[in-house]
Amino acid sequence: MSFPLPLPPVADRLRHAVRVQGQTWSDDYRWLQNKDDPQVRKHLEAENAYTAEMMRPLEGLQTHLYEDMLARIKETDIGVPYRSGQWWYYSRTEAGKQYPIYCRKRDTLESAEDIVLDLNQLAEGHPYFALGAFELSPDGSLLAYSFDTTGFREYTLRVKHLATGQVLADERRKVRSVAWCKDGSHLFYVRENHAKRGYRLYRHALGGARDRIIYEEHDERFDLQVELTRSGAFLLLTSASATTSEVRFVDAAHPRAPWVLTQERKEQHEYYVDHRGSVFLIVTNDRGRNFRLVETPLDNTGVDQWHERIPHRDDVMLEGVDVFARHAVLHERHGGFPRLTVWEPDRDEFWTIDLPEPARDVSGGANEEFDSAVYRLVYESMVTPQSVYDCDLRTRTMTLLKQREVLGGYDPREYRSELLYANASDGTRVPISLVYRLQARRAGPQPLLLTGYGAYGIPSDVYFSSNRLALLDRGVIYAIAHVRGGGEFGKQWHDQGRMLKKRNSFTDFIAAAQALIEHGYTASGHLVIQGGSAGGLLVCAATNIRPTLFKAVVAQVPFVDVINTMLDDTLPLTTGEYEEWGNPHEPQFFKYMRSYSPYDNLVEAEYPAMLVETSLYDSQVMYWEPAKYVAKLRTQHRGGTPILLKINMQAGHGGASGRYDYLREIAVTYSFVLWQMGIGT
Repeated sequence: MSFPLPLPPVADRLRHAVRVQGQTWSDDYRWLQNKDDPQVRKHLEAENAYTAEMMRPLEGLQTHLYEDMLARIKETDIGVPYRSGQWWYYSRTEAGKQYPIYCRKRDTLESAEDIVLDLNQLAEGHPYFALGAFELSPDGSLLAYSFDTTGFREYTLRVKHLATGQVLADERRKVRSVAWCKDGSHLFYVRENHAKRGYRLYRHALGGARDRIIYEEHDERFDLQVELTRSGAFLLLTSASATTSEVRFVDAAHPRAPWVLTQERKEQHEYYVDHRGSVFLIVTNDRGRNFRLVETPLDNTGVDQWHERIPHRDDVMLEGVDVFARHAVLHERHGGFPRLTVWEPDRDEFWTIDLPEPARDVSGGANEEFDSAVYRLVYESMVTPQSVYDCDLRTRTMTLLKQREVLGGYDPREYRSELLYANASDGTRVPISLVYRLQARRAGPQPLLLTGYGAYGIPSDVYFSSNRLALLDRGVIYAIAHVRGGGEFGKQWHDQGRMLKKRNSFTDFIAAAQALIEHGYTASGHLVIQGGSAGGLLVCAATNIRPTLFKAVVAQVPFVDVINTMLDDTLPLTTGEYEEWGNPHEPQFFKYMRSYSPYDNLVEAEYPAMLVETSLYDSQVMYWEPAKYVAKLRTQHRGGTPILLKINMQAGHGGASGRYDYLREIAVTYSFVLWQMGIGT
């Protein structure tokens, strides 16, 4: 089957030409950006029909995959309760229902259950539903929550009186973050503008019709976020770009008081604030990219009053701090993996929470109580399911509260996780995490799915997935390439894969693929690659560089039209991301982006099979980027491998929102992967 795509008349195409850096920059497929054009809708629907027809022989496999993944999940389950004030809060799921139900019990877990928020009821009549804010007033009587019903991440704020179940008339739209004052009389919220940037902080008196603008951020690079400290004493307003930040604060007991600036912003200086006792604790990168920790008096927050408590370290990234009445837990990254270090300020003593596996992920759990000697954490690895622990900070002992149950007789001893390294072209050692089933591991190359991300300083941490077992049990090895541009080794790792060094991400990924082949795990004819969003850019750029290295590509909501998107500052996110990708209105960045943008570097070649997935209401990578990419790719592709585009017409960047719908999407993706690997059962 073929998929012909007619071009619009030349005159129409020329209207989309612009003059950039001394050259005419045109886009033959820009017409696909008109979402309201019936012809565009018709084209997208035709793409879906074409993909469905090409994958029709895989429908039986998709059913098997869905059933396999569903059989691993405990459909009716309950989360670990956590304490906040007089209440125990938890969420639970029920078989057949797409979304969780949020509940609480007063004083003891033996008390009667109160349903705080049933997402299934809120989602009725909507093909998509996502919860945003979930903020309880300090006394637990009110809930401020927000939700999105399209996938465009445009959230509507509502307030619910929990004793009566009444939803109040205090509804606000386009809300990004929310925080209560101490007595619950006022609600602070940040609204977004047309570019989906949090730009205004409002103060809302409960029941009032008019809200007061407290602060407006005019710099298009900066985003606002409001929060209440765990101590409950201060409200914080953080204004941050990718490289610079500043924080304002106000006494949470006096919501009408003026906000105070902690320290005026300075380019390339990031700092973030929390509160304990008579001081603010500040995480700052003023003396090094990996941050240090200082404290300052509440009444004098100037830099000259900053007293260092933890210095900057070249080999340890200080990602953040959970502050409590008598201790703090440092979220650190060392050797490519996260760790938790407890700091006891009164004794100035440090100790690291002991974890059982070197290659793992660990993060803070629900820790709502400020004065507590127990720290809740969440732990997992590629073979260990997500596990919730309480760490007693007095005795330094860990108690396992719940490990996510994997049905079907899962035994972690039947699987193996490994860590190896690839040598990049400049000598940098690039880590690769992989996992496979021991009984399925055989001598010689075998099918392997390689994934990666490498952007925004976000680490590609290892994690457990019961869905992934559907691949591992069929003999597939799963691997993650921890390429530069991510945050595995701190800010330097990010810096080496962004702006004018972005190509390092792509060459790192290629080096990882080559290393897996050289070590005998796989071969080009068995190697499928997968990436989403900036990871979609990664795999598509790598494919342009080395198209014969890969058997197939899965690009999910891929950022592939780099120059056209970054030239258009009316689009969401564009201006704020100049500090990640560069500004193409400047010659050096235009030239550099031109060298790697996947859409602009397609040439006549034999490309691997591709499944490109997107969603109509994606607000981060607009649907037209993958649609245009596929349309252009088909004109350049000289092989017989399928080039498929699948569009979810009722979702956004993350795909389907309901858990059963999401499994069906994964089943389709996995069926394509297995098809290309030659595995049909």
